[in-house]
Amino acid sequence: MRKHWIDNLRWVTVLSVLLYHVIYFYNNKGVFGGIGGFGEYPQVPQYQDVLMYILYPWFMPLLFLLAGIGSRYALERKPAGKWFGARTRKLLVPSTIGLFVFHWMTGYFNTVVASRAGVFDGLPVVAKYFIMAVSGTGPLWFVQTLWLLCIALLLVRLIDRKDKFWTLCGKSGIVVVVALGVLFWLASYTMVQNPRPESLDGLLNLYKPLFYLVLFLMGYFVFSHDEVQQKIAKYWIPLMACAVLSGIVLIVTTFGQDNTSPQYLCSPLNNLYGWLMCPAMMGWFKAKFDRTCRFADYMTKSSFGLYIVHYLVIASLGYMMKTYTALPPVLMYLILGLAVFTLSPLLYEVLHRIPVLRWCIFGEKRRK
Repeated sequence: MRKHWIDNLRWVTVLSVLLYHVIYFYNNKGVFGGIGGFGEYPQVPQYQDVLMYILYPWFMPLLFLLAGIGSRYALERKPAGKWFGARTRKLLVPSTIGLFVFHWMTGYFNTVVASRAGVFDGLPVVAKYFIMAVSGTGPLWFVQTLWLLCIALLLVRLIDRKDKFWTLCGKSGIVVVVALGVLFWLASYTMVQNPRPESLDGLLNLYKPLFYLVLFLMGYFVFSHDEVQQKIAKYWIPLMACAVLSGIVLIVTTFGQDNTSPQYLCSPLNNLYGWLMCPAMMGWFKAKFDRTCRFADYMTKSSFGLYIVHYLVIASLGYMMKTYTALPPVLMYLILGLAVFTLSPLLYEVLHRIPVLRWCIFGEKRRK
């Protein structure tokens, strides 16, 4: 029986990612990426950036938790080899071949500033194309990392062949669920605390493979149990209340800092808030949103595609508005927000109907 609350929470979280990127693109808090804000902090506070502090600590960890749960259910229905083959097509194809078919356009906007600075002068067109394709990875780091975690899961399953550890994790109570926040915090220290310029440290901190492996395995071993899901659903209100309280303290005391820096992400308060939001959101959706409708069914099927294509809309329109217009910031945010939630579905629907592009960009063999 399909668990609609997981589907609903997944697409709602994806929509949160889209909204986050609208704010992130114009942030002035030193967060890498985007095009920059409308003045220097603290002279120009840009209080709308608070949305980054609200969402970033938990929405990607939550997606990896849900991916771990979904992997457990999928592996109960099909052989591991067939499952991994489907995962490879769905994850690896869009994040490799898709770069050269579609995401090079995002890469163009990511590299246009460097182009104007003369960095690419003298390079042949083919070299520029490859640079743009790689630079277009953007949010695809998520699907690339998820594919690697699928490989790691197959290895872990060899150790727990008889599901002894999985069965043990099913006995977890609400105290254990909350205590897993300590593991969440310790896992954050797998990031490079003082990344070296001109090295791969920054890339490692973006992908955070060991950190997300912990979340992915938590989903697989702990939160895939119906009993655990029932327990967090029972306590979702106190979990959410504690999460909101810790989030308020976090934002009030840290607003203005780079909320993606290793030091920020490793702080106890950030990890407390980030972790509590994960079971709180899962418990809330399990208790209140375990149902579906036509819109929810559509979002369940299309949210992955929206995630894949949305950043081109943000990068292109966001760049052009800030570079070539004198629109007030509030209007830029409104236009960009409206565009990402309307043009992204339209772009997805068009590309999804073209067989070759459907396979290259979304990793789908046939139209759903």
